[in-house]
Amino acid sequence: MSSCAAHQAVNLHECLDLITRLSRHAGKIIKSRINQKKTIETKATSIDFVTETDQEVEKLLIEGIKQKYPNHKFIGEESFAAGIKEKLTSAPTWIIDPVDGTTNFVHSYPNVCISIGLAVGGEVKLGVIFNPVLDMFFRAIKGEGAFLNDEPIKVSGVKNLSDALVAVEFGSSRDEDFRSIVAHNINYLAKHAHGIRAAGSAAWNLAQVARGAIDLYVEMGIHAWDMAAGDIIIREAGGSVMDPAGKEFDLMKRRVLGSSSIEIANEVYPNLQQYYPEHD
Repeated sequence: MSSCAAHQAVNLHECLDLITRLSRHAGKIIKSRINQKKTIETKATSIDFVTETDQEVEKLLIEGIKQKYPNHKFIGEESFAAGIKEKLTSAPTWIIDPVDGTTNFVHSYPNVCISIGLAVGGEVKLGVIFNPVLDMFFRAIKGEGAFLNDEPIKVSGVKNLSDALVAVEFGSSRDEDFRSIVAHNINYLAKHAHGIRAAGSAAWNLAQVARGAIDLYVEMGIHAWDMAAGDIIIREAGGSVMDPAGKEFDLMKRRVLGSSSIEIANEVYPNLQQYYPEHD
């Protein structure tokens, strides 16, 4: 039996070594293509894109992991879009977004990340976020801290919205009710915060909270593969991750509020309008 064949025996350091190598390989593909013409398809909406690079990178990552850990399960963005839907169970499960920020990638905008989380026993224990364009590699193992390019990182510790730089996204849904909720929440945050940033990648936003560059990020309507790695990286950097309604974070409910402190999260969430998408 391999070291990760049963969840009780998962060797997280071996798993990290493997995905670091695979991510670096995949990152070279993304970086080499970001300024080239892309073959683009749409998914759920006219602004929900997938490219041949998304599909190629996910295949590279999944096949590379399967070679070493054939009994592991996978939840991946492009395989999900193709109709392959896995529930999160206690089995070791890799949760993968091969190109988080595909719209950025299509437009040659550099906030593009590979995001990989490993859940064991239903809990994410390992996360990697890699922006190959900017060569920024974030990683965390539960209980061992968070790192950017091998240097330890910590959240800012900001406790008040009035002192905060906040990340938001407009989302890919054209639904009028959804967009009204997003507009309300952005207006509230913009009225009280130092400033608002929309980087176009959930994984990137979460990583920026972890390194202290962003103090709070909230989004509703994203997916498990957008959040899995960022969840563990923020927690290991000393931050807070919760549901935007103030409840316990649930990876499969497609909602996240990541912040530099529980104090700023508790200040913000009662003022947010809520959107509850269908679960992953």
